[in-house]
Amino acid sequence: MPGEEYDGVAGEQRRPLIINHDFDSSVDILHQNEDTISPLPFSHTETLALPSLPVPNQRLASLDVFRGLTVALMILVDDVGRAFPSLNHSPWFGVTLADFVMPFFLFVVGISIALVFKKVSSKPNATKKVVLRTIKLFLLGLLLQGGYFHGRGKLTYGVDLSKIRWLGVLQVHCEVRGSLEPPCNAVGFVDRLILGEYHMYQRPVYIRTKECSVNSPDYGPLPPNSPGWCLAPFDPEGILSSLMAAITCFMGLQYGRIIVLLQDNKQRVLLWSVFSFALLLVGYILEILGIPLSKALYTLSYMFITAGASGLVLTAIYYIVDIEHHRKPTILLQWMGMNALVVYALAACDIFPAAIQGFYWHSPENNLVDASEALMQAIFHSEKWGTMAFVIVEILFWGIFSGFLHKKGIYIKL
Repeated sequence: MPGEEYDGVAGEQRRPLIINHDFDSSVDILHQNEDTISPLPFSHTETLALPSLPVPNQRLASLDVFRGLTVALMILVDDVGRAFPSLNHSPWFGVTLADFVMPFFLFVVGISIALVFKKVSSKPNATKKVVLRTIKLFLLGLLLQGGYFHGRGKLTYGVDLSKIRWLGVLQVHCEVRGSLEPPCNAVGFVDRLILGEYHMYQRPVYIRTKECSVNSPDYGPLPPNSPGWCLAPFDPEGILSSLMAAITCFMGLQYGRIIVLLQDNKQRVLLWSVFSFALLLVGYILEILGIPLSKALYTLSYMFITAGASGLVLTAIYYIVDIEHHRKPTILLQWMGMNALVVYALAACDIFPAAIQGFYWHSPENNLVDASEALMQAIFHSEKWGTMAFVIVEILFWGIFSGFLHKKGIYIKL
């Protein structure tokens, strides 16, 4: 009957498209990419002849916030590391705030992979996209190795093709087996053997160790009779350490699978919390058993602890942003996460500061970047805290810049 047919359509339109009592239909859907969950529409035998209704996409804002937080942390620790050694990377063993940045990135990459593969319809096409994105990222990495992009104090650009950093090696002869110390470890040995000594990270990684700095863990002059390896190159992203780093991606992949398979927020939070604490426990047990924490070597204990910490941070952000919907306090981080690649290239790789520094008054030292930092140091009467304030303002600037891109609908990715 016509009346019954009308009621059927009306009832179908009133029926929620996502069976999740925690879903807030008032939340704006930003844009669809790897962080978007696309639920399947309902189908009913009574309404097969009716046109299918549009299905909204629910984007997880927590992933953008997590990604933006990681970029902000990278800017913070890179720019204030010299002023605050406790925030800088650990000289060799141990973990500091800076040592969580890379695992955070790898972890969220794994989550994104899980969400992307949920929508993959053709494995050959997916493989093609993976290969193309890998090539694009690799070429971008080669481009960013140029001198102009290495810091505010270097206003020239050039890439030495004979010393392009593929992964890295430790330029020192070793005959010790089972060592985790800087001179003779398996990571450096394998890199040196396979890659060659010229394609490595040229800046000394362990220059702040007690053997190489009188002010350890801060920077300082070399101690008397310091070993030769203090100035030798070493690649913290070598072959063996990169294999371990890939496991962090797989950890994030499992957290992403929970997003795909479970729609209940409480179940997601519960499983994430259990897994995160379990990873932390395993990591600390491994450290007690003699496997030290080391980002440079990407040891097993370091991998477990940083993966567990990544899971806990994600769980907290997910609860605050996607469950309780407290998004205003994290909106800048969310915007930065939407254009993380742009912020990373322009800010973390010093492209934008170096370009601004190229405009000066009378002498190169009188440029806007250095003058702004000097002003902050004068206001706070402290070089350390003035630098900290300058970097915080820098992060706020990139958050606002990312918000401008978001308002214009601009999202740049490879």
